[in-house]
Amino acid sequence: MAKNNANAASVKKEKSGGSGSGKVLHGIKEIGRKFIVSLKRRPYNIPFAVFIIAFVIYSFNMTAISDTTALLGGRNMGLAGFVTMLFGILSMLCFMNAFRYRKPVNKVMACLLVVMVAVCIFCDVFYINTCVSIRTNPNANIVISATKNFFILEAEYYLKLHIGFLVAGLVLTALLPVYSKLIRKINTNVEVAGNEDMKAIDLSGD
Repeated sequence: MAKNNANAASVKKEKSGGSGSGKVLHGIKEIGRKFIVSLKRRPYNIPFAVFIIAFVIYSFNMTAISDTTALLGGRNMGLAGFVTMLFGILSMLCFMNAFRYRKPVNKVMACLLVVMVAVCIFCDVFYINTCVSIRTNPNANIVISATKNFFILEAEYYLKLHIGFLVAGLVLTALLPVYSKLIRKINTNVEVAGNEDMKAIDLSGD
């Protein structure tokens, strides 16, 4: 009994002691451990985070996209931008309903997710091709420089980036069964120093 109490006191002292850098390192490791534990429980958060980033990229650059639509005035450019924004929101709602904690995948919602993301990619490609076709047309008389109409190139760049994140999200969603098993194999158990010397504590009394 006395030996067990001594071991417990030693472990407590080791936890409370240590240098400041050691505490910081331990805190970082603990944050990483909790993050891995969270991914073990909800590995679908990885592709979901990618889809969120894609939506943020698109929505934060709506000004450049809207200005490009207003300047070039290409056929169905405005419709393509509207559909991309609408289906971007709906695709995330489908994702949240397709992948739920400790529930089987909702296949209907998963299929809708793929369809909506594919439509977003198609609209982005259509928008970019329309931009390139108009601005490279000699009769359009579109001048692009660092101080004039540069938002057209910005819109094209961010749409390409948006497509990249959407494709990455689809790939990560498709590979979810593979890397979720690998994540679950990561050891996240908390090791307590001195635990190997501790024996069962006698609570029966003298």
